[in-house]
Amino acid sequence: MKFVLTIRMVKFGNVLRRMPFLTQPSLFTRAWDRHRSHWTGEEAEVILRLIQLLMAYFDERTDRLILLADVSASAADVERTLNLPASPSLILLGKGRELADMMERRKVDILCVQETRWKGSKARSIGTGFKLFYYGVDSKRNGVGVVLKEEFVRNVLEVKRVSDRVLSLKLEIEGVMLNVVSGYAPQVGCELEEKERFWSELDEVMESIPTGERVVIGADFNGHVGEGNTGDEEVMGKFGVKERNLEGQMVVDFAKRMDMVVVNTYFQKREEHRVTYKSGGRRTQVDYILCRRGNLKEISDCKVVVGESVARQHRMVVCRMTLMVCKTKRSKIEKKTKWWKLKKEECCEEFRQKLRQALGGQVVLPDDWETTAEVIRETGRKVLGVSSGKRKEDKETWWWNEEVQDSIQRKRLAKKKWDMDRTEENRQEYKELQHRVKREVSKAKQKAYDELYTRLDTREGQKDLYRLARQRD
Repeated sequence: MKFVLTIRMVKFGNVLRRMPFLTQPSLFTRAWDRHRSHWTGEEAEVILRLIQLLMAYFDERTDRLILLADVSASAADVERTLNLPASPSLILLGKGRELADMMERRKVDILCVQETRWKGSKARSIGTGFKLFYYGVDSKRNGVGVVLKEEFVRNVLEVKRVSDRVLSLKLEIEGVMLNVVSGYAPQVGCELEEKERFWSELDEVMESIPTGERVVIGADFNGHVGEGNTGDEEVMGKFGVKERNLEGQMVVDFAKRMDMVVVNTYFQKREEHRVTYKSGGRRTQVDYILCRRGNLKEISDCKVVVGESVARQHRMVVCRMTLMVCKTKRSKIEKKTKWWKLKKEECCEEFRQKLRQALGGQVVLPDDWETTAEVIRETGRKVLGVSSGKRKEDKETWWWNEEVQDSIQRKRLAKKKWDMDRTEENRQEYKELQHRVKREVSKAKQKAYDELYTRLDTREGQKDLYRLARQRD
């Protein structure tokens, strides 16, 4: 079975701002004067003219409402905050809604975002069924997040908000464990200590993921791995951009350390579809998608998409990944001859006599070993019997106590006794112990669940539930 995912990574860059709430036009001047310090003179003039044009286009009267929402707010959040009417005339939801619209239009399943500048550690809906998991400590810098399509939200098993530069999210898709990591490396001019802290955090995240699980890293590494792969063929392809710098070498070293590959560089594209950052005359590649080397065959394409206006300077890196879901067939268990019964003298003597009869009373075995071996196996099946061939199922045992374990042990001994000597007395003893074990198991299970429910009513139990619920977020 094949399961198709589309994974994209986009970086907001410096175009993200926290916009003021604007209420009725009569209150516009006071609201604007209170917040215009966040904007330069040119930006303030452009925004002012834009709002005036929107008011004219929608034919808004002075007693009507125009609202410009915060970039991370939903319509419901805005209405709760400002106590608005049910249907305001105009709501602009900023970058959060733009992301949702873009993901729906481009059929994106998973989106890694960096430099979000959203303060907090939350999970929230951004519209049209998409949910954002994000973390940030400063509204003016850094911040990372992962956006999921609605059908994958319920598959989230764990969210690790390591820092405002590293966030990890684990999903289970059709039985396959997929770990999505969003990262934002320090820029070239940052202190060496800050860079080392970022790579240390990323190493810890990778080391905590089992080797059998898929990993996809979408990150702005702020480095150039460069064009060509001489000496680094095991971790990257030939199709990078320009020359490698120190930060790019850190990316290559990390890939070697963790047995990963830089996916962008394996697909031959025009330079327009390899450049991830474009500002003025600068055209570089700093945003990358990484995966385990063994899973590179599951990726069919990776390129940069141009034309999206969500990010002004950075461009989306698109990766199409096909998860190979292998359904394991249930192995058949063959029926085995119960050779262990030969430890008992009576069974051993009976087997010896039956085998001599089958061989025609000969004391010396015939020269044809294949015929002799088949006679021995057939005699063993008739005299000693065979196993049932049924698979032993894993049973729930967390509520077992000492009484249950003792009863089960006595029942097993009675079963062995009945298998070796099938008398009516042994059979009755085994049946009685079976019924006794069932009664004790039922009592122990009920007692354990009662204690569990009692604990959930306490403050400690509520904390446990809250901790489990937060892991789902």
